[in-house]
Amino acid sequence: MADAGTMRKVEAGTLTRADLADVVHHEMGLSRAESATIVERILHHMCHALSEGENVKISGFGSFILRDKGERVGRNPKTGVEVPIAPRRVLTFRASQIMRERIVKGG
Repeated sequence: MADAGTMRKVEAGTLTRADLADVVHHEMGLSRAESATIVERILHHMCHALSEGENVKISGFGSFILRDKGERVGRNPKTGVEVPIAPRRVLTFRASQIMRERIVKGG
């Protein structure tokens, strides 16, 4: 993957699929279509693994972790009425130590 110095600045501070494909295109020398396909396939495999209940860990980046939350009682902030919140599965992301250090350094 490209290091932070070779990636172009993205508008509004958001990195998109197209931006990732562009980096693959420039760094690997593949066509734009091939680069987009690679990015899409990686994202597809990650989504499929998560939908099957598997966690996804990318060394040096972080882990996408599924957690099952039990039923609980919530409260409507306007009225104060208690409302049951159904059990559900949530996705969390935990950045690796390397990623956290890079974020603190700013690149």
